[in-house]
Amino acid sequence: MKADHYQAQDVLVALRRIIRATDIQSKRIAKSSGLTIPQVMVLRSIGALGDVTVKRLSAEVSLSQATVTTILNRLEARGLVVRVRSTADKRIVNARLLPEGESVLQSVPALLHDQFIDRFDKLPAQEQEALVETLSKLAEMMDAGAIDAAPMLDIADATPQVLA
Repeated sequence: MKADHYQAQDVLVALRRIIRATDIQSKRIAKSSGLTIPQVMVLRSIGALGDVTVKRLSAEVSLSQATVTTILNRLEARGLVVRVRSTADKRIVNARLLPEGESVLQSVPALLHDQFIDRFDKLPAQEQEALVETLSKLAEMMDAGAIDAAPMLDIADATPQVLA
């Protein structure tokens, strides 16, 4: 490797460390709760929002409606959520957290992205903007600029089968 490529190598090492940290977290969450990070995010959002449509939930967790529907199917099969028709408008179907879902949420360890958000929020606005700009440019350089991704740290997001 040329001497002038050491900084690029340092960037790639940092990326691998991030990927490894998210992998370790995903496995820890799966082992403790049997859930994927996206499933935890959907459960948390339902808990925070109350009865919520797939469309709203999809926007909240930044995943497609199809992906959220698949996640809800799995959560419903486990008895963690239920889908109910709105009493005001029978065309509307809402997801609702069941007591078992609340219980599972209480046992889920803190997510890595929560820690990141806390630390990121403490940075000055100028540093926040610089990080966003730099990472966006890095994503483009790695041909990942157009890849849809949720604002959660989980390597399982790359494949829809694992997501749900």
